[in-house]
Amino acid sequence: MTDAYIRRIQDVYPELSIDEVEPNDIGQNNDVLIVNQSIVFRFPKHVQGVEKLKRETQLLKFIRPSVTLPVPDPMYHAFTEMEVGRAFMGYPLIEGSPFWKEAYVQMKEQDNEDAIALQLVTFLNELHSMDMPPTAGVIKPGKDVIQMMKELLLNIQNKLFPYMRVEAQRQVTDNFSRFLHDPSNQSLKMTLIHGDFGAGNIIWHAEKSRIAGIIDFGGSGFGDPAYDFAGILSSYGQDFFEKCIGLYPGGRQIAERVHFYRSTFALQEALHGMVHHDEEAFENGIREFR
Repeated sequence: MTDAYIRRIQDVYPELSIDEVEPNDIGQNNDVLIVNQSIVFRFPKHVQGVEKLKRETQLLKFIRPSVTLPVPDPMYHAFTEMEVGRAFMGYPLIEGSPFWKEAYVQMKEQDNEDAIALQLVTFLNELHSMDMPPTAGVIKPGKDVIQMMKELLLNIQNKLFPYMRVEAQRQVTDNFSRFLHDPSNQSLKMTLIHGDFGAGNIIWHAEKSRIAGIIDFGGSGFGDPAYDFAGILSSYGQDFFEKCIGLYPGGRQIAERVHFYRSTFALQEALHGMVHHDEEAFENGIREFR
């Protein structure tokens, strides 16, 4: 597969000299190659991911001038053939590594937590405050939050309930019901969100002890800004989440929704695994509900 991807890149960019290729298997939705230790190429694994990658490429061009943290610069792309193995996007590597929980713990011991929280919250505030004109042709408002959560619950009930113990089914149904029937959730303001703002997509520069950039905007769209904070809560725990939410304008008002979204992540992973025949993702997501 790697050889086929290299041939495709060279077909589109024959002037690009490829001397070294390192596959990276961290992504669920894309096959990733690091070319010449300096360029990241992403090839969607699934048909649904091709159009998403094209939208992501357009979105990155739109948001890059307006955010303080580096995001991918999609210098390379091919969407004339919207097929798996043919469509791709590439950008200069953002130096660093994913900001996993272990790196967070080391950073916390260095007493740099406030600065990192400010970096992340400043970025989210910039992203959530963007006005995307209809002429941008990138992402348009779609379903509201209530409709999206109703559809998520229906998917969970239809596809995952047969694998879950009865008590877990009841708890999940009750959890969604409280959210869906809460009057304060009926007219939530939708903003542009990252959509997968967790440790794997936050790049950390260990030597400088700073966030180096944010990657993977494939899940970006219009949604509840609380959803991005659920990624922070899931990745780094309650204490760091509290620090971040305290820096965000109106943060305390969205905190309860953050916990609800966090509670859905494992089941969303199980759904992803089922739909895309990823047994590991399915097992990781469904384990606590069996």
